[in-house]
Amino acid sequence: MDPALAKAIDDVEATFAGYPRRAVLEGCPHCVGDVRVEDHDLFSLTIRLGNTVGAEADVKALLPTLLRNLVTGDELDPSIVLGKVAPSWPEHERQAVARFLDVVWRQLLADFPPNLGAFHDVPTFLRAVPNPDRFLESWPPGSAPDRHLAAYVLTTTDDWAHRSEVRDRLLTAFERDQDEPWADEFAVAYDFV
Repeated sequence: MDPALAKAIDDVEATFAGYPRRAVLEGCPHCVGDVRVEDHDLFSLTIRLGNTVGAEADVKALLPTLLRNLVTGDELDPSIVLGKVAPSWPEHERQAVARFLDVVWRQLLADFPPNLGAFHDVPTFLRAVPNPDRFLESWPPGSAPDRHLAAYVLTTTDDWAHRSEVRDRLLTAFERDQDEPWADEFAVAYDFV
């Protein structure tokens, strides 16, 4: 695992360390009853967690595990996991998650195609995060990020992706990488914008 990503996960763990992880979570008596955490796969648990199983403190206790799993495996849905982070949480908790997402964003764009667990592509990430505009505005430079940009332009109707600045960036990327096998990706996206 990338050191920056490992540190971001460690920071999340430290932030949420005050919430004890319980082996058995109370569930809705009409729906599921008590749930032993080790008896459930994380995907089915995340769907119910904080709703019909467990409380907010249980979400916070399991969040470091869920976030780690998002970047190391692909069985969790990023939208479900990140949807558990409530705007009412204390600032330092929300900031720990935001710092984690900043690192994930940079890691996602660092390689094309991406290799980052459940974050299969840019649209998956942007649909899952609470404020996608801040990530769109911080799109880093480089060939791999520009390839992600070209792919994103072709798969979204988002106004941001069809701005003149994006079109100019795609042209610059094409000119920079015109001798690379992926240069046509920039040309197609440029024409699409």
